[in-house]
Amino acid sequence: MTDTPLRAGRVDRRTAETDVSVALTLDGTGKASIATGVGFLDHMLELLARHALFDLDIKVTGDLHVDQHHTTEDCGIALGQAFAQALGDKRGIRRYADLHLPMDEALTRVAVDISGRPFLVFRTTFAREKIGAFDTELVREWFQAFAMNAGITLHVETLYGDNQHHIAESCYKGLARALRHAVEVDPREGGRVPSTKGSL
Repeated sequence: MTDTPLRAGRVDRRTAETDVSVALTLDGTGKASIATGVGFLDHMLELLARHALFDLDIKVTGDLHVDQHHTTEDCGIALGQAFAQALGDKRGIRRYADLHLPMDEALTRVAVDISGRPFLVFRTTFAREKIGAFDTELVREWFQAFAMNAGITLHVETLYGDNQHHIAESCYKGLARALRHAVEVDPREGGRVPSTKGSL
């Protein structure tokens, strides 16, 4: 048995546009139960959970009769808040991670700093406005909402790719793998906050 505390977060966010419920466990197995009402977003979040090895439960009721924007953005906001909550004071984590994520012909570079200073650089473009029924511009909206509310510095750049689904998938999988490494507890840190300032 271990005395390591459970790193988990839970957020319920209700507005006139959406009702979002998120439960996140960082030290999970990749188990996901996702129901946003937006099929493509569900798929991306399932990938995120699986490749980050986070346990993730997300339920959203949104104003999909308008469009998918509020549902996608508010889901990113709530998940970012749950992520920040789960990390607490960030003691002992690796903090930084970066990688190149290939998805068939697409290649995306992702770098993350769990810094407490939210910032997003998103250099990924889509040649089409839709992936199925999903607006491709909402990929960036989700990443922006997540990074700002998670309190992370996040750089995402697709170096090349042709298939729009593969490009989006490489972004989410890249984020998942980077977060998986960045939140890991580094035994050499000895429980310290990984910053010369003493806090993040």
